[in-house]
Amino acid sequence: MAKVAFLGLGVMGYPMAGHLKNKGGHEVTVYNRNAAKADKWVAQYGGKKAATPKEAAEGQDFVMMCVGNDNDVREVALGTNGAFQGVKKGSVFVDHTTASAEVARQLYAEAKKRGFDFVDAPVSGGQAGAENGVLTVMCGGDAAPFSQAEKVIAAYARMCRLLGSSGSGQLAKMVNQICIAGLVQGLAEGIHFAKKAGLDIDSLIETISKGAAQSWQMENRHKTMAAGKYDFGFAVDWMRKDLSICIAEARRNGANLPATALIDQFYAEVQKMGGSRWDTSSLLARLER
Repeated sequence: MAKVAFLGLGVMGYPMAGHLKNKGGHEVTVYNRNAAKADKWVAQYGGKKAATPKEAAEGQDFVMMCVGNDNDVREVALGTNGAFQGVKKGSVFVDHTTASAEVARQLYAEAKKRGFDFVDAPVSGGQAGAENGVLTVMCGGDAAPFSQAEKVIAAYARMCRLLGSSGSGQLAKMVNQICIAGLVQGLAEGIHFAKKAGLDIDSLIETISKGAAQSWQMENRHKTMAAGKYDFGFAVDWMRKDLSICIAEARRNGANLPATALIDQFYAEVQKMGGSRWDTSSLLARLER
């Protein structure tokens, strides 16, 4: 059992922190900017809540964070009463936020100066993965602190791997989102075409999902997509945030992402249709306007 703080109780962080307490058996202190959410978590799981990130981090062996974007990361870690002011020497800070590799490296360097370790560890698997404790965690940082953190992360992950030096976890998450964008657009076009061709969608997918076209998106989203329902996962607003990180990094490293850039604009059209909070499979709605 370890002493663990969890900062950020959104749709991902709330169940992740719960797994640390129930499944991991850790002593957990939570912080959330909306204190009512922290109160709800404590009522459900036990543990403690803290009024500031600094207070939450004090005396902990591990500090986990899952917030919105680069600005949130900097604010919660480095801001007034930020967590980095409270982390004790020798502890490990794990950031599960999907953010830039640049901010990961910045926090890694700052943590080193202060005598503790930092691992960037964005996750994939969505809300369902967080709730079921089966997330994929992509990590960047040093081997020794990763090895320590991996044992704690195991409470909510089915795959956790160190992929390189600081920032590598964030870069891996960018690859993940690039691949997903292309898959969802292909599936949306396939279902759209099948409808126009008069095919039975369920029979079609049952057949082709046993071949080379198979994907998680196909198996888990084809029914809701065909029904025009888009309230089953990762929101378009968040996907656009992630793709903007991918595209910005590609400008820095020289990667060519023509399909990703195009699909990002398709998602912008979905936002204009009122689909900001629809899930990412809503690319089909754009085709069916």
